[in-house]
Amino acid sequence: MAVMSNHSHSHSHSHSHSHDPGISGARGSAFRWSVLLNSVLSGLQIAIGVGFGSLALISDAIHNLGDVAGLLLAWGAEHLSDRPASGRFTYGFGRSTQLAALVNATLILMAAAVVIVEGLQRLRDPQPISSTPVIWAATAGILVNLFSARLFGHDHGRNLNRKAAVVHLLTDAAVSAAVLVSAVLVSCTGWDWIDPLTAVGVGLAVAWSGWGLMREAVLVNLDGVPRTIELDLVRQTLQQLPGVEKAHHVHIWAMSTSRTALTAHLRCRNNGVSDTALLAQARERLAELGIDHSTLELEWVKPGETPA
Repeated sequence: MAVMSNHSHSHSHSHSHSHDPGISGARGSAFRWSVLLNSVLSGLQIAIGVGFGSLALISDAIHNLGDVAGLLLAWGAEHLSDRPASGRFTYGFGRSTQLAALVNATLILMAAAVVIVEGLQRLRDPQPISSTPVIWAATAGILVNLFSARLFGHDHGRNLNRKAAVVHLLTDAAVSAAVLVSAVLVSCTGWDWIDPLTAVGVGLAVAWSGWGLMREAVLVNLDGVPRTIELDLVRQTLQQLPGVEKAHHVHIWAMSTSRTALTAHLRCRNNGVSDTALLAQARERLAELGIDHSTLELEWVKPGETPA
């Protein structure tokens, strides 16, 4: 195979996360307030749940505690991911955000299992509950979680770590709403079994959200192609570049929960386009597809040769 290999590498460093101090400060503020509010809320809900016999409210509090742990992990991971690459960690510490997302998902599933088991046991022997304090605590849960989710703004879409935090908070708001409805129904009907039944429903809903997060976190930790990237579209885009006959050895993975990397070999025929121009065009096309760090190797085929 008479192929001339020209090791031309293209590196695009337009990272999707920002090191702007103002933005980092806003992020830290969102995590700080969310942790503080959810810690206070969890303590309040556990006290009222135990004191007035509501398993549904206790289940909400357990999930809120999972949120607090998850938010602390996510907060720490973002600090690590902002640290520059050095020494052995030549890609930096972005992967820490993926590990935090995986731990968060594990916490959600564990909390769900506890709630479901307790709910099923309580269904066999429903306990009387005092509805009014539970209604107030559930209302507080809705307000605190919606406010906390709002603190993160609308920039969490491509960052799995921040998405995990917002999913936690919005799920908790929904859970608190279910607990609120349950307490109102118990108050109106006197049917105490509604409370443990709600706890089981809450547990199942929490498990479903946790499973989705777990799948996504495992995908990025195993260097799978992120769900936001279409592999076939990337290949087609590279092969449509001027002079490129084939894109092969294409590898795409997440460097962090918000940065995606690619390496690829491009088999090319000389049609007057320079290496620099071709690589610049490739970088631009890849950036449009959400890939902000690329390393490309150009393999030039001699005129008249059939590529292997």
